[in-house]
Amino acid sequence: MHLNPITQEVKQAISTVLASEFAWNGESDSLVINQTKPEFEGDLTLVLFGLAKSLGKSPDQIGQSLGAALIGRFTGLFSGFQVVKGFLNLSIQDSKWAEGFNLQCKALNTVPCVGQSERIMVEYSSPNTNKPLHLGHLRNIFLGWSIAAILKKTGNQLVKSCVVNDRGIHICKSMIAWQRFGNGDTPTSTGMKGDHFVGHYYVRFNDAYKKEVDELISTGLTKEKAEQKAPIMKATQQMLLDWEKGDPEILSLWRTMNEWVYDGFDQTYNRIGADFQKTYYESETYLLGKKFVEEGLASGVFFRKPDGSVWIDLTEDGLDEKLVLRKDGTSVYITQDLGLAQQKFDEFNYDQSIYVIADEQNYHMKVLRLILKKLGKSYADGIHHLSYGMVELPSGRMKSREGTVVDADDITEEMVTVARTKTEELGKVKDFSADELKELYETLALGALKFYLLRVDPKKKMVFNPEESIDFQGFTGPFIQYTHARIRSILRKVGATSDEFSINEPVHPKEKEIMVLLGQYAEQVHQAASEHNPAVVANYAYHLAKTFNGFYAELSVMQAESEEKKALRVQLCNRTAIILKDAMALLGIRVPERM
Repeated sequence: MHLNPITQEVKQAISTVLASEFAWNGESDSLVINQTKPEFEGDLTLVLFGLAKSLGKSPDQIGQSLGAALIGRFTGLFSGFQVVKGFLNLSIQDSKWAEGFNLQCKALNTVPCVGQSERIMVEYSSPNTNKPLHLGHLRNIFLGWSIAAILKKTGNQLVKSCVVNDRGIHICKSMIAWQRFGNGDTPTSTGMKGDHFVGHYYVRFNDAYKKEVDELISTGLTKEKAEQKAPIMKATQQMLLDWEKGDPEILSLWRTMNEWVYDGFDQTYNRIGADFQKTYYESETYLLGKKFVEEGLASGVFFRKPDGSVWIDLTEDGLDEKLVLRKDGTSVYITQDLGLAQQKFDEFNYDQSIYVIADEQNYHMKVLRLILKKLGKSYADGIHHLSYGMVELPSGRMKSREGTVVDADDITEEMVTVARTKTEELGKVKDFSADELKELYETLALGALKFYLLRVDPKKKMVFNPEESIDFQGFTGPFIQYTHARIRSILRKVGATSDEFSINEPVHPKEKEIMVLLGQYAEQVHQAASEHNPAVVANYAYHLAKTFNGFYAELSVMQAESEEKKALRVQLCNRTAIILKDAMALLGIRVPERM
């Protein structure tokens, strides 16, 4: 893990004293050092419990002896210590923070975050071609894009991929509905975006299906029988069979309607800044896993039941029996995913393959990884499920087939409207041109949307509130964007300054607070990478912006007490702006130069 130079120096000092005073022979990297909690005095905290076990002394004994020795031997590094219930809180000399900050400022345009390079694939989005992208997709897309950016930042080679679910009963439903109700209409003739156009007919199918089922129930059929006998469903099932047989007319309609959807998807992806190096289509991959069935049967990993279906028994692993091939010889989703995992590895030889998929598929992903391990696949340990909770609205959960899903395009437009309203209320953009305002509103809208969906730990479910997400004073993207613009305004007023400065005066607590935070950026990025959690970066960016505003409210930059102080504060402003811009970029968010 990439450590702040000061933290690394502290670890080395502690190791030196432990070795000489306590005959400790451990590695410095094994020491657990965290930022001291705000309610205690100090800057960095050493956890003593692990040392107590290996040294045979109480944590407090070790803390008192170690603290005194550190203060005595490293006077230029430490200014004080405090032992609190198994923790050694260490205060660092102001001059040391200033020295570290000065070193940072000699490379103002870089953020050192280089780690061990691995080949990593990140699969995200994975939409169905029967409807537009919706709010749930946005959390998936932003998570996938951001974790790829963070992993790339830490020195890895990234391939962003997408699997398009372009076959099956869902697309046939839209196709049947278009045949029956479309009257030859197209996205062009109706002025509708292609994915919205096809999604409209998916809803039309379900409306017609529900009506037919209700009519059949009224004749005395049970609901189950009515659903099976509904004419529109039977026609859809026949269409799927015809597609699988390669019926030219059905295939032609299927290609046409999918192209309408792809065109719509591309417009949305371009607007929100999503991209992929490789796209897989289920229609081309759904047969890939069948060779795994033969391999698994031959090795005894799979077994065949009397009806001809093929299964794997995972009961000893705490799961259950899992179907991998139906009795009619057709594959199921797990079979397809096995084949695709192999194809992806053959093409990219990945060290890690991250699947950004909702937590509803936790079981499926456990099974996929376990089967690959039992089949002896070398890449099985590299399979990682970035599981995330669903997004709901204040009104509750969305439902595609009932047409209550919030489309990605609609929520983006709503966010632009909210951004415009909120910005106009501030009244600070009167000198902006119409084009500049349009770009600003788009930047704020997407910043609010992305930050709100990324600031929460992926594992948690969340409720999306558009108004709350764009509050300029809250825990939001626009708050950070506004802080960046504010800093750039300060720097424009100051004008050109030298990167060189000396620090001979006492460092103010607010100045030190900013220095400490800026020095933690690389560690925060590495933590986000190791946890596959962009919320770490989002929370850091907010904390830095909030801390800067507290600093600026108390200390003047332009009217600093001395030229030395002014030079220091200008560089604090400059470095904060650079880090905020870099952190937000890892979330896929642009920051304006002025607002």
